[in-house]
Parts: sequence; structure tokens; C-alpha cells
Amino acid sequence: MLHSVSSLMNSKMRLYDERQQRLYINGPERLRFLREANKSLLPVRAFCLTLLYTGCRLSEALNLTTASIDPESRLVSIRTLKQRDRHHIREVPIPPELADILVTLKEKRLDENRSDKDALPLWTHKGRPLNRITGYRWIKRVMDKADIRGAQASPKGLRHGYGVHALRMGIPLNLLSRWMGHTSMITTAIYGNAVGNEELEIAGRMWG
Repeated sequence: MLHSVSSLMNSKMRLYDERQQRLYINGPERLRFLREANKSLLPVRAFCLTLLYTGCRLSEALNLTTASIDPESRLVSIRTLKQRDRHHIREVPIPPELADILVTLKEKRLDENRSDKDALPLWTHKGRPLNRITGYRWIKRVMDKADIRGAQASPKGLRHGYGVHALRMGIPLNLLSRWMGHTSMITTAIYGNAVGNEELEIAGRMWG
């Protein structure tokens, strides 16, 4: 039974590739990415910080609209695209600074369209909804400026980094699973395999 669970976890998601290269950003990289993202123009900054602070998939971030932002409760409503139910929405808490940035972007988008409609695409590029290729390039550009290179330098690296960071901060597995839109906590449990400084920090909670 344990072998089958392990095989299922490994087949769905890994923290290292075949060459044992890390697939998640670590703590220092997270701080460098945050610093460089905050230097970017509003749309790029908001996009980068949304992936960093919610752990959402690139495709899920691209589907956010002005109606996805709830500044009072500091929640972002994310449509979980990996589940069979196409209308499944999960609410993910965000820090005050990201809430402020997203509200500013939301107001800018509504003002640009001079419309009462509250479900406009949150991200645009050259007058059109942001596509996957451009969104990926936004992330990679900030990664390069933050000197983050390797297998982890991607939107997926931000998502995996979110999972590892959440466990480091003591977030319960069931909450993390819900925030990341996993159908099973077996998938989320892969982040317990974090190694190096991350694993030492987690272990340190037992010693304190």
C-alpha cells in the first residue's frame, strides 16, 4: 500500500527532475524574486506576486478577472482548472500588499473600459487578454533579473516554492491542499519531501 501511494505521488508531481535539479524556488530565491517583481510595472508586478503568494497555476492566473478580487476579506477566487468540475472555485488568502496592488490594477482596468462590468480580464497585453506565452515571459524576465536560473526558474517553480514555503511556515496540509486546488492531500504531501535548509527548518520545529 505504501509503495502504491509513493508511486502515485511520484507520477503526479516531483520536486526534482531526472538530473536531481530542484524544481522549486527556495527561500533566498523567493526574496530575490519578490524584490525584482516590486521593481516592475504594475501589471507585471501584480502578475508575479499573484503567482508567488497564491501558488496558482499559470493558466489559472491568466483566467483571473476583476471580479476575482475581494479586497475586504483579502481573498482571490481562483477557478481550479485541473478538476473535472469546470466551475470549482477556491478562495485563497493573500497578504495586504498584494490586495492593494490587485485593487489598483482592478480599478485601472475598469477605468480603461469605462464600464460597469465587473468581470473584465485582469491582465492584458497590447489591448488583448494576456496569453500564456507572454505571461511566461513576464515571469522569466523577473527570474533572470533576480538571478534565478535552472529547472526551478519557471511559473511551476513558483507554485512548488509556494507549497514548500507554506509547510515551512507551519500551514496545515489540509489548508494547503485546498489553497493549491489539489484533489487529494496525497498530491500535497509531496512538499513534505523538501530537503536542505527547508527540511532542517521544518525539523527544527520539533526541537524548539
